Amino acid sequence: MRLGSVNLRVVSDGTYWEDGGGLFGLVPKALWERVMQPDERNRLPFQQRSLLIETPTQRILVDTGYGDKLSEKERGFVSLEGERRLLSDLEKAGIGASAVDLVINTHLHGDHCGGNTRYDRDGKLVPTFPRATYCIQRLELADAHFPNERTRGTYLQENFEPLERAGQVRVLWGDTQISDEVRVMVTPGHTRAHQCVVVESEGKTAAFLGDLASWPIHIERLAWVPAYDIEPMVSIETKRSVARWAVEKKVLLFFEHHPEVAAGYLFATERPDRFRLEPVEVGAQ
Repeated sequence: MRLGSVNLRVVSDGTYWEDGGGLFGLVPKALWERVMQPDERNRLPFQQRSLLIETPTQRILVDTGYGDKLSEKERGFVSLEGERRLLSDLEKAGIGASAVDLVINTHLHGDHCGGNTRYDRDGKLVPTFPRATYCIQRLELADAHFPNERTRGTYLQENFEPLERAGQVRVLWGDTQISDEVRVMVTPGHTRAHQCVVVESEGKTAAFLGDLASWPIHIERLAWVPAYDIEPMVSIETKRSVARWAVEKKVLLFFEHHPEVAAGYLFATERPDRFRLEPVEVGAQ
């Protein structure tokens, strides 16, 4: 789809499954199962969307999914099928890995940056996108290098250290203008330095939310905070600020993980803590 002079394309690294309790935290199951029914193992499907931003001068990829490095046991745990999922989706659009100029990681959890790196023919970990500069927040990189008991299961060195060794990391210090049309804004809560990616062109605005709001319900109802969010109250206030901005600016919001809704516009309701999303078809404005 077009956004001013920019082309936006949703690509995917496939679907995986996780326990519904993680996605909804303290929200009782009697409430959240009205949003989507879990399977017999209490799991819900998670889409792994990435956003390909094609500006007049660059191709920018936002997030890279799990990638192809998981062991058979790890893949079975999240029911992840197939290989080269993201790369195959890009190739269908006529874009090879070497055609990507920048990769922006919203954060460094494994389901968002596992595709940053891959094994080459010699079994060495190398950047998946050989020409790309990878843009990562300084504080996020620090937290990933020194994880704690809660985060060490998802901050995996193999997803970012090979990038550093290859000299392909650009460390960002807070909100940053990446190009004329693309900027990042730090949106703490899920992690301390989670960032959203904003595209602005010819008076139109879009934003890729990452895990600021994994599913639309998380920004429609501010109090619905996933168990994964490191700073729950910070997450609520960040979502409040972003939601008000999205309503005022008529921002097209992209959702990374909902299995069906890829994008939509947010509207205010009579309650200050609740909003309403109207989904749109990707490819239509």
